[in-house]
Amino acid sequence: MAAKPTSAAATPPAISQKLQPQKQTAVEQQEKRIEEVLSYPILLSDQINGAVKEADIFKLECSEVGKQVERLCQMLRSAVRLATSTATFYVRPLRRIATEVSKNLEKSLTLVKKCRRRNPLRRVVTIVSSADFKKLHNLLDSSVADMKWVLSIYEAGGAGGIVLTLPPIASNDPMISWVWSFVSSLYMGQLQDKAEAANEIASLAKDNDRNKQIIVEEGGIPPLLKLLKDSSSPEGQAAAASALYNLANDVERVRAIIDESGVPIIVQVLGDSPMKVQIKVANLVAKMAEHCPLAQEDFARENVIRPLVTLLSIDLLMDDAKLKFGKQSIHSIVEIRKEMEKKSLYKPGLGPSLSMHYSEGSGKGGNHKKDRENEKPEVKHGLKMSCAEALWMLAKGNVANSKRITETKGLLSLAKLVETEQGELQYNCLMTIMEITSAAESNADLRRATFKTNSPASKAVVDQLLRVIKESDESQLRIAAITAIGCLARAFPAREIRVIGPLVEQLGHRSEEVATEAAIALGKFACPDNFLCVEHSKTIIEFRGVQPLMRLLKGSERAQLHGLILICYLAIHAGKSDDLERAGVVKAFEGVDRAFVAQHPELKELITQALYHLSVFHQSHSGMLAQRPFLAP
Repeated sequence: MAAKPTSAAATPPAISQKLQPQKQTAVEQQEKRIEEVLSYPILLSDQINGAVKEADIFKLECSEVGKQVERLCQMLRSAVRLATSTATFYVRPLRRIATEVSKNLEKSLTLVKKCRRRNPLRRVVTIVSSADFKKLHNLLDSSVADMKWVLSIYEAGGAGGIVLTLPPIASNDPMISWVWSFVSSLYMGQLQDKAEAANEIASLAKDNDRNKQIIVEEGGIPPLLKLLKDSSSPEGQAAAASALYNLANDVERVRAIIDESGVPIIVQVLGDSPMKVQIKVANLVAKMAEHCPLAQEDFARENVIRPLVTLLSIDLLMDDAKLKFGKQSIHSIVEIRKEMEKKSLYKPGLGPSLSMHYSEGSGKGGNHKKDRENEKPEVKHGLKMSCAEALWMLAKGNVANSKRITETKGLLSLAKLVETEQGELQYNCLMTIMEITSAAESNADLRRATFKTNSPASKAVVDQLLRVIKESDESQLRIAAITAIGCLARAFPAREIRVIGPLVEQLGHRSEEVATEAAIALGKFACPDNFLCVEHSKTIIEFRGVQPLMRLLKGSERAQLHGLILICYLAIHAGKSDDLERAGVVKAFEGVDRAFVAQHPELKELITQALYHLSVFHQSHSGMLAQRPFLAP
């Protein structure tokens, strides 16, 4: 008699009650427990063994089939025992292989049944050949090899190894077998082996997007997050963070990380890990926020901005007491200093560092405090760089996150780092400031609350932006600073002329891109949406901005467009100025190409208004509007 399944889990009542096994769809398999999935091919094996005993023809071939099926059945039972006895079991490869094994067993059962001589008609109709058995033997050999391989990766995972051999099921796609092996090690291996597997996955994910997708589809994200959370292995945490970083370059894959509750884990690890791990995690925050708006919101909800600002402010000393304490009362300052002295964080004569002032922001950061204090300067610098980039990506196009950064006093840290640092760190801080000012441009409440003229943070930021505009040799930095100042155009009072002078100087910059950005920024000062547009327009002219602006009109289409827009604003709001007439503004309007105006409809009305205002104040131009019929209303 054929052997029966001995495990109750291997033969659920719903299946054992039916003599004929039922086919399972892929969706049904995913919903079932792995024991239930394996019970189907085990039941098939039992039925094949029974059919082999009833065969009247091709008895030898049927007997060979029975031997192969019996071997498969033993492996399937071993897999059931392993799955039920292992706490962390990786089921993906076993599910996939079990599906293929079941298909081959179904074919075996069908062929063996044809070898029973029940009546003369069946003998005539049924045609079985040796070739059929040869083909079946090959299929069953492949199934045996697949089962042997999948059991080997489980054994290797538990023993601390990685199997890189190729099973038949993955012969056309070797990558999937490697991913299965690495992920299995993540689930079932020792800590050191998990770190090695995470590094291998990071390497695979770095190669191409197809590898990334396979890793996600085959369940690689949950064990990576679990390893990231394991504080007993900083090497494993760093490897897991690197792997997740390489996966997170697509909105769907970022959402896959979010769906596995990855955001709270990432924020927790950021607040309480060695610096080298924090660098990797901050990079991961930046990558996820860059590619997915949902990640921006989820990270903000988990309050990731405060620890990022805290880490950004490590060893950052502020010289001005107003910048340290803002508008706090004398009593609150005394209390803060007492608290710092208790914790040995404050030394008279040095002033507190911003990282200590915000020390509560990191939450659980005490476990590695001593290690952080002894870290090399280049590691601390790398951490600041990563945190600045993360803040940049969190603030990008997000008003709420920009507001949160300002509420943590992050602007002070950013301004100080722009002043004292160079290279990528300075650039990341500057770009973060630019994103915050961009948010302030579109949100009046944020602009009024953060960029008041008497605000220490606002003053520090504006001072550094102007310094970069005047002194920086890098066009990229100048452009970012110019853009930020332009975004704050409506925050400056009429008397604040110190910001317009440096912008006017940039109109004559040798880089057309810098000059064009200066024209765009000045356009925000002079546009009608700005309540002080008339005063600002006069200031631009007083700083001799017309002449370099005219030269900009000879540049590229973008330079010409924004140059014309600014000249029109100046003519409309300060048309009385003789500088406009001496510079030949009207002739410049005459030289504007009709096709160019057609491409930019907003120019037509602006030029018409500008000519009208010039004709009002300068009699020599009174007939100019009639001479330019294509500009007439």
